Amino acid sequence: MERVRNYIKLMRLKHCVKNILILLPLVFSGELFQYGKLLSSALGFLAFSFLASAVYILNDIQDVEKDRLHPKKKFRPIASGKVSEKQGKVLSVVAMIGAITLNFLATTNYVSFIFLGIYLVMNIFYSKGLKNVPLLDIVVLASGFLLRLIYGGIVTNIHISNWLYLTVITASFYMGLGKRRNELGKSGNQINTRKVLKYYNYAFLDKNMYMCLGLTNAFYALWVIGTQKEVMIWTVPMVMVLGMKYSLNIERDSDGDPVEVILQDKILWLLGILYSALVIGAIYLV
Repeated sequence: MERVRNYIKLMRLKHCVKNILILLPLVFSGELFQYGKLLSSALGFLAFSFLASAVYILNDIQDVEKDRLHPKKKFRPIASGKVSEKQGKVLSVVAMIGAITLNFLATTNYVSFIFLGIYLVMNIFYSKGLKNVPLLDIVVLASGFLLRLIYGGIVTNIHISNWLYLTVITASFYMGLGKRRNELGKSGNQINTRKVLKYYNYAFLDKNMYMCLGLTNAFYALWVIGTQKEVMIWTVPMVMVLGMKYSLNIERDSDGDPVEVILQDKILWLLGILYSALVIGAIYLV
């Protein structure tokens, strides 16, 4: 049982929260209750989750020595020795096979495999060295979120608005810059385990982070106007409040990791549920 728990921890299942982006095209299209598309979206969610887990495992194997120097990462299964590198490689291959199988079940559009491949290759290069290149490291982090959105549109064959693309891109940059900003603020062993931090300064990351948050709010408002659903305009203040609450969290004692910030705050979860209810009501009930 302990081994299973270590495998689950290694796969970082809690990071599946990022894959909610895959569901957005379906929800915003007004076709949420079409069984075929809902099934495709759910299978796509699982496929991307397995692929992301494979990537996390490979990254942990690549960074095992650096992780052992980090105050938090040293407790990860491979860094702590609870899971061997060989076991990690086998689990990664199994996760990739699971991702391919689920993607076959999700869609007949083989373009989806291209985007899964882009995500995999991009993250391999990130692990091999792109994470040490200033700005490019943040671009890769943001691209991971964008690929999830695009993939969600592909598996359901749903067109995605350019304004929604821009909303997700700027929100992703906001979270990526916030993560680096807080890592820099904590410094200490972070400099030894994340070399790119030496190229950044707090003021640069802080200014650009909040610039991206402002653009996120603006692009989201423009997307809402384009939906021609008048009631949706009331979700704009909700998005602003969500952004402010997220910002408040990372201004406190946090390393800025989006998953940790979201999962550790019940109020943020409640705000997210309220936002979701407003969107569902505006699109499907009004």
